[in-house]
Amino acid sequence: MHLVPTHDEVVDLLRRTGGLREGHFQYVNGLHANEYLQVALTMRYYEAAKILSVGLSRQLRANSEIRAMIPELSIVAPATGGLPVAYGVCEALRAHQVYWAERENANEPQRFRQYLEVKKGEKVLLVDDILRTGQKLTELKKLVEDRGGEVVGLAVVIYQPNPTTPSFDPLPFYYLAKLDATYYKDAASCDLCKAGVAVEKVWL
Repeated sequence: MHLVPTHDEVVDLLRRTGGLREGHFQYVNGLHANEYLQVALTMRYYEAAKILSVGLSRQLRANSEIRAMIPELSIVAPATGGLPVAYGVCEALRAHQVYWAERENANEPQRFRQYLEVKKGEKVLLVDDILRTGQKLTELKKLVEDRGGEVVGLAVVIYQPNPTTPSFDPLPFYYLAKLDATYYKDAASCDLCKAGVAVEKVWL
């Protein structure tokens, strides 16, 4: 395993730990896909979590501007999937702190916990396990900036974009592996449905 694991090493680690599965899956937004990814299933193992967190932290350290911010850098993640990655990256970088945004229910916006105040000008690195739709990180970025924080970059373990995933340019964006799953907008357009492959609904 390389100090920054290669794409193939990351994919192999995900498969061995159950974090990446092949088949026919229907996501909560109605999209159908030939792969299902849940990095949390891999991050539950200490050694796997360490490999991924350290690898991501090494990519971040290679950016001289981010490296200079590390003593005052806040690692902020959307709960709950991003938390293991955020803590792992914070420990590997020796960054300043970790905190997160959460929601009471699916219909409410993200919010920070009571007494968690973003300081004006605070340097913030957004971290998550997967960037897929980009909705959580887009909302989190706005939440931080609305409170006066400065988002200096984004880092995820896996980049798995779909046709509507936004770009966060010009912010630095880091990931360990990019997975190009085949997406279908609904059952009517899904080749797997047409082939009679049993579908499994995923609820996360």
